[in-house]
Amino acid sequence: MKILLTGANGYIGMRLLPLLLRAGHEVVCAVRNRDRLSITEDIRRQVQIVEIDFLKDVVPDLLPKDIDIAFYLIHSMTSSTDFTDKEERSANVFNEYLAETNCRQVIYLGGIANEENLSPHLWSRRNVEETLGSGEAALTVLRAAIIVGSGSASFEIIRDLCEKLPIMITPKWVKTRCQPIAIRNVMQYLIGVIDRKDCFNQTFDIGGPDILSYRSMMQEYARFRKLRLFIIDVPFLSPKLSSYWLYFVTSTSYKLALNLVDSMRVEVITKDTRLQDMLDIEPISYRDALEMAFKRIRQNQVVSSWKDSMVSGIMDQEVRDYIKVPEYGCLKDKQQIILEDTEVTLDKIWAIGGKNGWYYANWLWRIRGTLDKVVGGVGLRRGRTHPDKIYEGDALDFWRVILADRDKRRLLLLAEMKVPGEAWLEFEIDDQNILHQTATFRPKGLWGRLYWYAMLPFHYFIFDGMIRKLADSR
Repeated sequence: MKILLTGANGYIGMRLLPLLLRAGHEVVCAVRNRDRLSITEDIRRQVQIVEIDFLKDVVPDLLPKDIDIAFYLIHSMTSSTDFTDKEERSANVFNEYLAETNCRQVIYLGGIANEENLSPHLWSRRNVEETLGSGEAALTVLRAAIIVGSGSASFEIIRDLCEKLPIMITPKWVKTRCQPIAIRNVMQYLIGVIDRKDCFNQTFDIGGPDILSYRSMMQEYARFRKLRLFIIDVPFLSPKLSSYWLYFVTSTSYKLALNLVDSMRVEVITKDTRLQDMLDIEPISYRDALEMAFKRIRQNQVVSSWKDSMVSGIMDQEVRDYIKVPEYGCLKDKQQIILEDTEVTLDKIWAIGGKNGWYYANWLWRIRGTLDKVVGGVGLRRGRTHPDKIYEGDALDFWRVILADRDKRRLLLLAEMKVPGEAWLEFEIDDQNILHQTATFRPKGLWGRLYWYAMLPFHYFIFDGMIRKLADSR
């Protein structure tokens, strides 16, 4: 089938796109700017991209006529005052575009709205449902609460709060109950309703098996991450003050924080759960959803664990395309340099570690390895298994090889040294022969962040010197 995917560059759209391709669908991605669509070149070649701004008047003949199914994954939560008008206009323009096609089903992911007194955000989502329902195609609405997965706005706020603040003074909305759902379940529902006639012109609530307050969710997160967390409730923090609090403590914008706080005062609990039985979906607990959110491969359903693909030591090429270092809740050191001879640099990358060392300030690497051994880590004693060949799953000093794809000119390492968090080191050469060297650290709690900032001077010295040595063609 030919499927129109709006919001293709958003949190849900980015996860849904490869699943649609994997299922054999033709996908048309509708985005405002094709250059901002963050997909690999391999995936880009498999899709059709059209540039559409759904807040502007319809441009005729932009969409193919033979669209079968359309996903509506557009929202304007980052706008503070006029998001309701923007969302309604966007849905109306979307209907006008689809009226020129043969689309028979629209699938919309909204928010659970079962209470009488809804927040402006949830009321707007309900209004979008009604607007989309006035279109010519059959509408299937999935209503969800908090989506648990790396990159989800609500989940990232919970992560930021728990990782940064061992002691929290919280407003009364932390006692509000909700029903979080794992991103993997969301994907199962979105894929499952495609072209199902019994889902046409139907609205379904989707959620996980646990009904929790936001306070309980933060406490469970802290237990999962083995963090100390003390929460003190105060009744006088207004929604506006709460929004400022989230804005200053977390990485969210103020406009988004304001809209989220408004919604967090409303209970979002499922009532109509027919779809779970219709699609035979096993709901994932909040605890298991947390564990999945911290897996080292971001794309759920396509790959469940990088270890599973390493039994033979050689990873399937399709799997390689979805291996990504976590983007959210991470600190990074990024270096790049133009190469004179990419083959020389690739040879150096594929020979890194072991007796060859790390090309710059090896004495500092040895000190770090010694300190790691002192605290019970693996140190540098493991070396490497082959002088110039690297396979996924290999030990490489105190790193583990996650991905080694010489054809794609990419090497990804996961740290197995003792650190207060998780660390990755990636080397990748792009089509312009630029070497990108990225050190990523996902800190665990306050100590993890202090560790990263304490190491910054050494990082700058080591990583800057290392990339220059790798680029040297002599």
